[in-house]
This record gives sequence, structure tokens and C-alpha cells, in this order.
Amino acid sequence: MEDIPARYTLEGVSDAEVSVHPFATEDGLGLNLTRFRRGDCDDVVLLLHGLTASIDMFIMPEHRNLVNTLLDNGFTDVWALDFRMSSRFPYDAETHRYTLDDIAAWDHPAALRELRRHVGDRRVHVVAHCLGSMSFSMSLFGGALDGVASFVSNSVSLTPRVPTWSRCKLVAGPGLSEYVIGLPYMDSRFGEAPPLTRGWMVSRLVSLFHRECGVRDCHMISFMWGSGHPALYQHENLPPVTHERIADLLGPTGVHYFRHIRKMVSAGQAVKYDPSDPRHADLPDAYLSRAGEVTTPVLLLSGDANHVFPGANAACHEALERARPGLQEFASLPGYGHIDPFIGKNAHVDVFPKILDFLKRQAS
Repeated sequence: MEDIPARYTLEGVSDAEVSVHPFATEDGLGLNLTRFRRGDCDDVVLLLHGLTASIDMFIMPEHRNLVNTLLDNGFTDVWALDFRMSSRFPYDAETHRYTLDDIAAWDHPAALRELRRHVGDRRVHVVAHCLGSMSFSMSLFGGALDGVASFVSNSVSLTPRVPTWSRCKLVAGPGLSEYVIGLPYMDSRFGEAPPLTRGWMVSRLVSLFHRECGVRDCHMISFMWGSGHPALYQHENLPPVTHERIADLLGPTGVHYFRHIRKMVSAGQAVKYDPSDPRHADLPDAYLSRAGEVTTPVLLLSGDANHVFPGANAACHEALERARPGLQEFASLPGYGHIDPFIGKNAHVDVFPKILDFLKRQAS
């Protein structure tokens, strides 16, 4: 097996000027935009990771990653956002009560303002994954931001759907974790915790039910998200080195986010966590309610082996078609799961061309 890349490395992006642009949200969190630039272009691309992930999922050195693919195909100014769900920050290993409304109201609008400060009025296209996609959809369709030329959403957008086992975990998991086990977060690295600590015991218990591989981090990630063995990807789609370092790409997560997801799953669509919260009075209680007012073209992607949000983006396509016919497309990805459309060894052959085709059509 090839050497494990350094954690948080930028070596996966070649021949580009890399710069980091810190900024703050209205509720006082410091976030980062990372820019990969080869030159000015009319169409800027912004990449958004999902929960437990970071910008690392777009710049992996062990396969042809999305940032290099975009840079090589005319999109020579690419940005990636580490928002409050990023595993590069300590926020998800802390006790907190953040919701997706917080991200929709504060993180994405602040990121777009910082990006616009550097690129001006050039067209901005967004490619997003998982809860990065859902929270950005909430920002876009909730009226918290505008001026987005196009949007690519992977796995889930405004109509979350989860398997039965995931529903059970959403109902019981946060309370059990916080009040019974005494852990406000789950961590893919619990298997490396000192023996007999709570995290160590959780990891060993989870591994009893996951015999599909010998990587405890992989077992924990499946437990934290989705239903399957494994849950987030198809093993055969990952390079061996990626499988071994999967905890570098998918880190800890606070369990409170699951309460908001549970409420959305029950409602069948993205809804506000607390409609009485005055901080989010400008956001709609149901984010699909304003869909007809948004004219941004959307490409909805989903692997046909998605065990985290199966059928979610297909359902979103149907819902958006009713509200704004012809402005969205849906593409199924045969043989792919939840996150392997970005971190899979053949994603540059099977998935990235679909994203490029959509972006180029919107750019033209």
C-alpha cells in the first residue's frame, strides 16, 4: 500500500496558487475559505463539504480530485469552504447546540460575502455534499443569499429520506449519547481511545456488528451515519489508502445536528428547528415554501447505493419540478454510495464529468 498522506495536506492540488481567507460569522465563529487559483476566469466554483468532513475531501492526493479536475477544465479559480461542521475545526468535538438553521443563516452568507470581496460580480457556481448541500439549499431557497449562477447538490437537498435503522438512531441516539453514555459527540477515532474509556467501549461494541472490514474507523463512520456495511460508500470504490485513512477525511460530529435532521425527516422536507427562535425570523419555517421564487439551476446527484439518504435527491427533484419546472436536473450514479462520488478512485471518470458538463452549460 502507498504511504498515508499527511493529515490536512494540500499536496493533492498541483500548479495552483493556494491562499487561505479567514472570516467570521455573525454569531462569532471563525471560518476559512481556501482558494486554489491558476488565473482569473468568469466562472468561480465554491465547494462545500458535509458533516464530519472538510475541504480535504476535494483535494485528496491519492486520486484525481475534484479541485484539480476543475482547474484543468477551465474553472481556474476554485474556492472551498470549511464551515462550522468541518473536521478541521474543534467545534464538532465540543458541547454545542448548533442547528442547520445557524449554518443557513450565518455560515454560507458570510462565506459568499467574503468570496465576493475577492472575485467581485463574477458568476459563482456551488458544488456541495451532504449537510453542506442541505444547509446551502436552505440558505438559497430560504432567501438568505442570492446571486448563485448554479448549484450542484450531492445526496440530499431539501427532502431528506433515511432508512429505518437510521430513523431509530435519529430518535434515540442524541439522548443516549449525551445523557446515558455521557458523550456530546461521536468520533470515528474512538477505536484509538485509551482502553476502557467510553469512546473505546463504544468503538468495540460497534465493531461487533461490522465484520465487513478490519478498520475500526470505518465501522464507527457507518454507525455515525446511515445504514449499511459500510454505510457511506462502497468499499470497492475507495483506494486502499483512502480506506485506511478514512478518519482523516471524516472526523467527529456533535450529536445535536441529528435532532434537527430527525425533525426534517419527520416533516418530509427541510424545516426550521425552532420556529420561535427570533435569531432566524427571516428564514421560512419550511424551506420549500419559497422554491418558486428561486431561479438558480440545480443539478441533483445521488448514488444508487446511497445508504445515508436513499432517494432524497430524487424526491427533491420531483418537489422542485412542481414549484419551478425545468430548472433542475437529476442524475443517478450507478455503483456509488453517499460520499464516494467525491472520494472514490474512479470518481473522475464516473462522476466529475457530469458535474463539469452541468457547470459548463450554466457558464455558457
